[in-house]
Amino acid sequence: MPYRTRPLTSILTFLALNAALLPTLGPVYDFVCFLPYWERRRERRRQEREAAMQRGTIQGE
Repeated sequence: MPYRTRPLTSILTFLALNAALLPTLGPVYDFVCFLPYWERRRERRRQEREAAMQRGTIQGE
């Protein structure tokens, strides 16, 4: 094997990278999940559902 493996260095690098990225998970999650796009989509789907229910009751009469 031409290169010496350094498992301890690899493990420490991996853990340091994870420790650096961990604090960014919360803000990224909040940004993605609470985008105004999702609120608009949720409201549009609610309106479509209500309109479909009203059409169903009108057609059923």
